[in-house]
Parts: sequence; structure tokens; C-alpha cells
Amino acid sequence: MEPQRSPLLEVRGNIQLKRPPVKAPSRLPLPGTRFKRGPDQMEDALEPEKKRTRGLDTVTKIATSRPRAPALTTVAQTQGQTTAPKVPKKTGPRCSTAVATVLKNQKPGPAAPAQKPGAAAPVLGGRKPTKRPAWDLKGQLCDLNAELKCCRERTQTLDQENQQLQDQLREAQQQAKSLGAECRTLEGELARVQAQAEQGQQELGNLRARVLELEEQLGTQQGLVQELQKEQLGLQEERRGLAARLEEQERRLQASEAALSGSQAEVASLRQEATTQAALLVEQGERLHGLEMERRRLHNQLQELKGNIRVFCRVRPVLPGEPTPPPGFLLFPSGPGGPSDPPTRLSLSRSDERRGTLSGAPAPPTRHDFSFDRVFPPGSGQDEVFEEIAMLVQSALDGYPVCIFAYGQTGSGKTFTMEGGPGGDPQVEGLIPRALRHLFSVAQELGSQGWTYSFVASYVEIYNETVRDLLATGTRKGQGGECEIRRAGPGSEELTVTNARYVPVSCEKEVEALLHLAHQNRAVARTAQNERSSRSHSVFQLQISGEHAGRGLQCGAPLSLVDLAGSERLDPGLTLGPGERERLRETQAINSSLSTLGLVIMALSNKESHVPYRNSKLTYLLQNSLGGSAKMLMFVNISPLEENVSESLNSLRFASKVNQCVIGTAQANRK
Repeated sequence: MEPQRSPLLEVRGNIQLKRPPVKAPSRLPLPGTRFKRGPDQMEDALEPEKKRTRGLDTVTKIATSRPRAPALTTVAQTQGQTTAPKVPKKTGPRCSTAVATVLKNQKPGPAAPAQKPGAAAPVLGGRKPTKRPAWDLKGQLCDLNAELKCCRERTQTLDQENQQLQDQLREAQQQAKSLGAECRTLEGELARVQAQAEQGQQELGNLRARVLELEEQLGTQQGLVQELQKEQLGLQEERRGLAARLEEQERRLQASEAALSGSQAEVASLRQEATTQAALLVEQGERLHGLEMERRRLHNQLQELKGNIRVFCRVRPVLPGEPTPPPGFLLFPSGPGGPSDPPTRLSLSRSDERRGTLSGAPAPPTRHDFSFDRVFPPGSGQDEVFEEIAMLVQSALDGYPVCIFAYGQTGSGKTFTMEGGPGGDPQVEGLIPRALRHLFSVAQELGSQGWTYSFVASYVEIYNETVRDLLATGTRKGQGGECEIRRAGPGSEELTVTNARYVPVSCEKEVEALLHLAHQNRAVARTAQNERSSRSHSVFQLQISGEHAGRGLQCGAPLSLVDLAGSERLDPGLTLGPGERERLRETQAINSSLSTLGLVIMALSNKESHVPYRNSKLTYLLQNSLGGSAKMLMFVNISPLEENVSESLNSLRFASKVNQCVIGTAQANRK
């Protein structure tokens, strides 16, 4: 194998091989140079050739005074084509000495010979330049200036290349120092390992000698053990004889005394333990029941402090293909505590093209500010929304009627909020499946305290003031006209829907199947705002019944989750065709029921003697969930698009009126 060459030697060889030739100075005139000749200058043109030759010699000395260093690009190309051999790690002191010797012996390459004064100028473009006449001093001066410029540029290039080679030299010296230090470290480690090996050999010899000594002692001890074993056998025979005589004397007495004392102690211990456990069980049960009652009281007090009727505002995100709203159209000011507080205010900007100033310029946009119990910006997720209502949903287990409904125009995200998105993604589940999962989980925890709960679900829709069962299957499908709202019995305040399915549920899978069936049966239609718009009010009701058999306690309350139909207004100037009349009747029925809902809430807030529940099937069905003993939460859903600003303002104004209402203290339905 060939000996490995040092990387510095190889770089030096490549530099010498790749050294570019020195170009001859150019005698072309500089472009744009102007020179006016005077009488004195004309006389200089007639001087002998030696003066011009002397000037050329001066330029040539400037060009050749500095040795030309190898070009950095040539070194880079050579290193890219030929991989330098790796430097071995264990080089020792010789490595640093060799690198220093190479660096000292390295000298710059020979400089290119300077061009003679009488030499011809370089050929440009393949044509030989004509010789300037002796009187053309201006041209000769231009040639000299061009050559001087080329020499300066070449000098600058050589300085840069020299600087780069000096940097490479410093890097090579640093590498040589690091390799020398590594070599010294490895040599020290080798010496330490050799010393350890010698020490190990010495210890091994000592251990072998110790093993031989112990083997001799073992043989001696084994002889003594055999003698002692023989003596032990004799003593054991004597001991067994004495023990047999002693046992015979004591057996009768010990048997009777042990039986008597054991029985008495066991009876006393069991009686004391039973008494202690019974008292502790009663005490823990009383304490646990008291804590549960206190929790329910504080939980209800907390919900009352938040308000028995609350309003949340949710702005849906901009969907793909929709125009991006202008900056400042929707703003969410921070709360009193700064950005860390959940937002509770919403600011909406509206520009009216019909208004203008005296100068003819358009009027500035009008800003509308609203305040609610909580505002959810477009980036809020379903889990964040449910976290705010989880405690309210749990109030239904404590016996308080709870009603949550989503209000807003078509396409504002009401159905997404209540039922969730398609595809079964857990991240986009709506409030209905999340609420039932939460109730099942809490009911299972309360089961350890003696409570047992049962859940019965129903799902109906109100379309054109007609109640339809969304859980109907088989031949019962489409027979929603037979469903009527009736009292459960004489003197009963509980309402029920005749001919509607009431399905007991106990797990999430059963709820998912009901939601899927209801989604297929719900009345939808294409509108200007939504491709598949819900044209009815859907009401999901869960009747909760709880019982504590040990204490004879019972509680029951409905949980109503309502997805209202779109609240957009009618356009009086719209020309209706035969196919649009059905949509018109739907819109009129929807707006009438929503107006009745607002009147009912206002009447409850004003403590009026007559509340118009029966003016609408929706309010009549939700009568027990809207009264003074219930807790209500309204989601107002709005669109982020500027084209829907009118409907968004109407929804926000209606929600603000509801938010100002105060309903009496809720009462639990307990027996």
C-alpha cells in the first residue's frame, strides 16, 4: 500500500499544478476617457520611443512586484475531485512536527514573467490591434490606464486568495494541534490500561494462592463437621426421649386451657370489631350524604350566581371558499383581567352605503358593542364550549330542569354546536353526545353513594307547527301529524308527546344510534345561506330519574337540548315562484315560534301572571324547562361574513334582550 500523504502536502501540490498563467497587461484604452491635446502635448508626441518604453516598464513592475498565489477555486475543485486520506488518530508528536515542516517549506509559486515594453498588446476578439502612431499620446495613455486598472484588480484578487490560503493554513495547524492532543491522551490511556492489567495479574496470583489455602482449611473443617454430626445424633436421641415424656404430661392441661381462652378472646374480638365497623359505617354514610347534599347546594348556588338564564355567543370560523371578512369587522375585546380572562364582549362593525357626509365621502362604519356571559371566537373548539356548560348539565342530575338551545340564522353553526360534525371525529362532537357522556360518568360515580339513575331519551322536531317523531322507524316514519303534546296524567305538570318513542339509554353507543336515526329523519332543505338547512326546531329531551333507596330520596328533571331553525327575516320585495311558497310558509312558522319564545322569556322575566306558552308548539313543549324552576342557557350563533351583518345584528340584539332577563330562583324536583 502507498504511504498516506498529509492533506497539506496534497493541497500544496494541487496549488502548484493548478496555478493559472499570468495574463499580459492590456493596452486597450479606457472607454469614456477624454483627453484634450495642447501645443505642449503635441511636442511630447514627437519625443523618442524611450519615454513611452519607460512608462511601460513602470506598469510592468507594478504588475509583477507581488508573487501570484494559487487561486482558491482551484484548491476547492481539487479537494472536491480528490478525497484527502484520513489522518490517523495515534500520530504522536511526529504529526505536529511534520505539519510544521510542511508549512515552513511551502512557498508561493513563481510569478509570471512581465511583458516586455515592446511586446504587442493582447489580441481581442481574434483580431490583431493596430499599432498606435507615435503622436497618439492620448490612446497610449488610455492603454496605460487600462493596464493599471487590470493590475489593481489582479492585485486585489491575489490578496483575497492569499487571505483564504492563510485561513486554510490556520485550520490545518489547529487540526494538527487537536490530533497531537488526542494522541497524547490515547498514550496516557494506554499506559493506564497496561498498569491496570499488571495489577489484575498480580491480584489473580494472590487469589489463586488464597484458594489453595482455603481448600486446605475446608478439608480440615469437613473432618470436624463429621465428628460433630455423630455427636449431634446421639444428643437428638436423648432429647426426643425427654421431650416425649414432657409432652405427655402437659398435653392434657394445654389442650383444655388453649381451647377455653381462644374461644373467649375470639368472641370478644369479633363483638368489638362488629360494633366499631357498624358505627363507622353509619358515620361515614351520614358524612357522605351530608357532603353530597352540601355539594348540590353549593353547585346550585354557583349556577344561580352565574344566572338562571345565561347567554353565550359563538362565532363560527370562515369556511373554505367564503370571502375573508375585512380587518376590524369582528373584534373580541379582552376582559377586565386582560387577555388571560375569557372574552365576554363582542364588537361588530357595519358600513352603510346609503349614508354619507356633506362632502360626499362615505360615512364611517358604525360599531355595535355587545356583552354576554361568554363569547367564543371562531377558533374555539367543541371541548372548550362544553367545558363552560358541563356544570349546568350536571344540575339535571341534582333535580333541576335544564334547557340549552342554539339560536341564529341559517348557516351560523347551530347544528354543529348541538350535534357536532360528520365523520364521528371525537374532536368535533356536539353538546348532545358530550352532555350524555358526562351524565353517564357522574351517575356512575354517585352509584357508590347509593344513588341509582335511569335515563329515557326522546327526539322530536316541530315543523310548520307540527310535531314529528325523529326516532320513528318502519311504518311509523312520516306520521308526525299524529304526535300531540299532552299532560302525562290528571293533575300532572309533566308533558309528554303522544305516539313518540321514549327510548331508555344507558351508554354512549345507544345515544349515537339515536342521533344518527334522527339526523336521517329531520326535515332539511336548500336555502340561499346553506346547502342543507334545517327547516324545523329539533328538541332532544332526556328525562332523568334518580333514587336513593337507603334514605328514601327521589329526584327527577328533564334535560332539553334544542337546535332552533334559522332566524333569518323575510324579504318583502322577493318575487316567489311556485317552488318558493313552501319555503315561505316554513320561514313564517319559524319566525312566529321564535317570536313566541322571546315573548315567553320576557313574560317570565317581568313576572307576568300570564305566560303565552300555548302560542307555539315549541314553547308549550318546553314549558317545564323555561319556567322559574329551570335553568336556561342560550347560544347565539352568528356568521363571520360581512354579507350576513344584518342578520347577525338581529340575532345579537335578540340575545342581548334575553341576557337582560332575570328569572326566579330554581327549585329542585325532589320527593
